[in-house]
Amino acid sequence: MAHIDAGKTTTTERILYYTGKIHKIGETHDGASQMDWMEQEQERGITITSAATTAEWKGHRINIIDTPGHVDFTIEVERSLRVLDGAVAVLDAQAGVEPQTETVWRQASDYNVPRIVFANKMDKLGADFDASVESLKDRLQANALAIQMPIGAEDDFEGIIDLIEMKADIYDEDELGTEWDVVDVPEAYREEAQKRRDAMIEQIADVDDSIMEKYLDGEEIPIPEIKAAIRKATLNLEMFPVLAGSAFKNKGVQMMLDAVVDFLPSPLDVKPYPATDPDTGEQVDLIANDDAPFAALAFKIATDPFVGRLTFIRVYQGTLESGSYVLNATKDKRERVGRLLQMHSNSRQEIPEVFSGDIAATIGLKNTVTGDSLTDVDHPLHLESMEFPDPVIQVAVEPKTKADQDKMNNALQKLSEEDPSFRAETNPETGETLIAGMGELHLDIIIDRMKREFKVEATVGAPQVAYREAFTKATKAQGKFVRQSGGKGQYGDVWIEFEPNEEGKGFEFEDAIVGGVVPREYIPSVEQGLKESMENGVLAGYPLIDVKAKLYDGSYHEVDSSEAAFKVAASIALRNAAKSAGPVILEPIMKVDIVVPEEYMGDIMGQVTARRGRVDGMEARGNAQLIHSFVPLSEMFGYATTLRSASQGRGTFTMVFDHYEPVPKSIQEEIIKKNGGTPVSE
Repeated sequence: MAHIDAGKTTTTERILYYTGKIHKIGETHDGASQMDWMEQEQERGITITSAATTAEWKGHRINIIDTPGHVDFTIEVERSLRVLDGAVAVLDAQAGVEPQTETVWRQASDYNVPRIVFANKMDKLGADFDASVESLKDRLQANALAIQMPIGAEDDFEGIIDLIEMKADIYDEDELGTEWDVVDVPEAYREEAQKRRDAMIEQIADVDDSIMEKYLDGEEIPIPEIKAAIRKATLNLEMFPVLAGSAFKNKGVQMMLDAVVDFLPSPLDVKPYPATDPDTGEQVDLIANDDAPFAALAFKIATDPFVGRLTFIRVYQGTLESGSYVLNATKDKRERVGRLLQMHSNSRQEIPEVFSGDIAATIGLKNTVTGDSLTDVDHPLHLESMEFPDPVIQVAVEPKTKADQDKMNNALQKLSEEDPSFRAETNPETGETLIAGMGELHLDIIIDRMKREFKVEATVGAPQVAYREAFTKATKAQGKFVRQSGGKGQYGDVWIEFEPNEEGKGFEFEDAIVGGVVPREYIPSVEQGLKESMENGVLAGYPLIDVKAKLYDGSYHEVDSSEAAFKVAASIALRNAAKSAGPVILEPIMKVDIVVPEEYMGDIMGQVTARRGRVDGMEARGNAQLIHSFVPLSEMFGYATTLRSASQGRGTFTMVFDHYEPVPKSIQEEIIKKNGGTPVSE
């Protein structure tokens, strides 16, 4: 996991080569890497979808997932971290921690995933191992532990000193990195290496009492004890070992693999994984035990042109044989597993069964989607699912020929099954199809895949921002729906208290009815009516988010009341509440980091301000400046071209979604007018 272009895929290619999984190294810039198998990945030289594979190293089997670095595909990182036990964070040693490094690091912390860090590209101009370690401490507040020291840097990077063993690995420039000399630390580096080793031991002593005792007594600490202490601290997320290397120049990858085995968890080290018994609501701890009842999580759906729909699973407990039945505990449906496959990128090998800790693909599961729990038929369990970010950008699409409408709908349905951060919906009034995703590149790839994989040519509108709506004040409102037109009438009457919820908490509904003034059977309809109305907002048709609603009063009619009537009453209450709840339109604010030569700084900062952005700080990056800023997404369309011309092609920027903020009043009025909405007057 890493920022884009830190070298994740190149590092993975070297791992596969050195573990004997492949016999020829493929390079991303040639479009020949094993892990970037999609045509779009090979053309663009980037990773788009996470690719899974398995390799053997020194008697250990390692399941590897190579993830994308581009912010638009952050969902791939999220779901991979959810099912993996450990991660290698790859840094570009010249840049250190970058914006997307922060995002993936935070995702790994959310799932309590132990990490080691590989400071890659040590051969690059401006590479600085020490600065990379410091950036981990400063920008991520990570207790980074340097367990190596590079010998030279940039063109002079020739090897690595192992501070634990106090040995040096010196590489021969002409080799593919398969052979190197292990020698005593060269005289010129001995004093500095000893100083760094002492600092490393002191840092370990801070988190390990037994090491601290020996350190204070001045005892020599045996190497196995040092390694055991680092492993323990890494598994407890107290420490993150940092290694150096250059994957492209074939240096340091084997030592990084040793560190994976030495310091990252095996399934046996992982803490028991909590699941819930759906019948009793009690917590059940899952452990990597082949004899226990089967339990797994579906974390990815993919479409294979030869075998059809693949469901990727992580097995937490028990075993599963091909041809057997499982229970989709999320949907309470039995499904048959047709075949089991071990994946290597997009090629596959059929296997008879999977065991605890395995990652594999299954064929035959028709109803299972990402985040579903799959268990033994007689032992249903709910595993914690995954949360996916809401899209921030949308475009209108229509097929170039009417005959392709069904084909396009089918393609969009399959693509949204594969990618939970992508949404497709049709406006019931206009018939227009909108697709929404995490960024322009994300939607470009979706449209490209529709054309290549599903043979659907589409006309695409200009990108639009996925705005949201929110209430800013608490209020109470009545919703009353009465219709008498001969025969059975309709009657529903509710009083609901609304208030803004915390950001990101979504919709929360509370039933506070006393004395049956609204009968039990109609209360779910009130909640459903609110949910459906919130989808279309109250100002300009955008989803209303982060609202608490408390149903506290109402009335009903013995004959005329129905679920449908209470649904309508709830939507009327929401519309009435909007008059006094201070509704606002929210826009996505992006964290934008811009790197430019110093002479262009004034102009670039002016551009940020002109785009309604705010500068949040600056730092030197070699002979350039890194500008941290926050800018509304609506102002960032086409910025790449603007920056290129303003900096004569020497500026670069990265952009990550950060939070939502209310738009200025004048812009809110424009948006409402454009969408044919009506401003709410109190």
